[in-house]
Amino acid sequence: MTSGSRRRRKTPRLVLCLAVLLAACVSGPAVDLPDAGAAVPLAAVRVEDERGPLGAARAQAAIQRIAREDASGLLRHHLTHVEGAVTQPLVLGNEAHLLIDGPQTEAAMFAAIGAARRSVDIETYILEAEGAGARLAALLEKRRAEGIRVRVLYDSVGSLATPREYFDRLRAVGVAVCEFNPVNPLQLQRHSRLNINNRDHRKLMVVDGSTAFTGGINISAVYSSGSFSRKKRAPPDPKAGWRDTHVMARGPVAMQFQQLFDDAWRTQGCHPADSGLREAAAPARAGNMAMRTVAADPLMERSELYVALLSAIDHARRRVWLTYGYFVPDERTVAALQSAAGRGVDVRMVLPGFSDFWAPFHAGRSHYSALLEAGVRIYERRDALLHAKTAVIDGVWSSVGSTNLDWRSFVHNFEVDLLVLDGDFADELEQLFRMDMDASHEVSAREWKRRDIGTRMLEWFARRWEYLL
Repeated sequence: MTSGSRRRRKTPRLVLCLAVLLAACVSGPAVDLPDAGAAVPLAAVRVEDERGPLGAARAQAAIQRIAREDASGLLRHHLTHVEGAVTQPLVLGNEAHLLIDGPQTEAAMFAAIGAARRSVDIETYILEAEGAGARLAALLEKRRAEGIRVRVLYDSVGSLATPREYFDRLRAVGVAVCEFNPVNPLQLQRHSRLNINNRDHRKLMVVDGSTAFTGGINISAVYSSGSFSRKKRAPPDPKAGWRDTHVMARGPVAMQFQQLFDDAWRTQGCHPADSGLREAAAPARAGNMAMRTVAADPLMERSELYVALLSAIDHARRRVWLTYGYFVPDERTVAALQSAAGRGVDVRMVLPGFSDFWAPFHAGRSHYSALLEAGVRIYERRDALLHAKTAVIDGVWSSVGSTNLDWRSFVHNFEVDLLVLDGDFADELEQLFRMDMDASHEVSAREWKRRDIGTRMLEWFARRWEYLL
């Protein structure tokens, strides 16, 4: 199952014993993840603003202005090393705002929908019929009646439990609704290039082609409350109050999100098969932040965040602070974290202290010993179910999106993340990281060596299947 839909479950002892025996025959994955490749000259880095592509001289001058606030030189190295591996250019003239947990994110998204003048496009993994889903449906009905074009693309597996009547209700009022990679065998021929394991894990919304949202938050009841307001001694509720992060971006970068949505809509054969906002002007400048979208597309064997994040870690000199709800890393990721810690970089990770699916949780923990020995500091958020996917490096490089640090996101899923190259935004994300760190339990090497045999067995077993998690 894909992250976000995983349900907390018990593992019967007999099933576990049989699975352990079978796992002895399972070999590790034989798939190579993408690499950044050779660096390009700084002058070759593509840069755009609200007026379109910049010439080589203006682009280089813009990059030099961005890099002035970066004492470590990370941005210069990063931009030249990932240019050949990412699709979208760096875009100037944007602003971004962090959104913490479900209530804050819902309020911002619904306010944007309410202010829409032309269009609302929503792409999500989970779209539930109750709670936020019911409120969303009512708002979309209202805006559609007022002449706003609305399109909704939802994943077939992620929204498997949502009644058909919910989507029929939206269609009845003129909302264009489309199912991503249907699990119905009668519909698979239309998507013959995809297999059932390829899921649309993106959480994306674009309003009027000028305001975009992305992050880890689905339209689900688990986000009905925040994660920082509860009493510390109260037992965590795995079905509510999830800890997650979203981001709202305004400016020219929104058109990159619009293009991603339009491409998915078209390739899924959705109706009507229009290409989006051809009639709309490019978004106006909204701020001073430089950013770009990075996407994962299993059909293209491409995970742009994987390349971008590893490049940033490899060139970091001060801090690598990561927050991920699902952590099932490949060897290259583990080596990058170990190497950064070994050269004196402050490497810290906030990870879940419990999960809605036991297998990726224990598979990730199976890497703790190697990381702790290298000097990586690990914190577990045990008071709320952690589902966020963010990174902030050297106080200048940040990412927020749907991609987890696991094989499922790197190889199997369609994902999207926003990269922000801006010191002020990084400061805001570092403050959020400290909040999570303060609410977490630090796992020490001494404590980890003393864990019980049952925990070690679960780690060993889950590690055998990490490619599928």
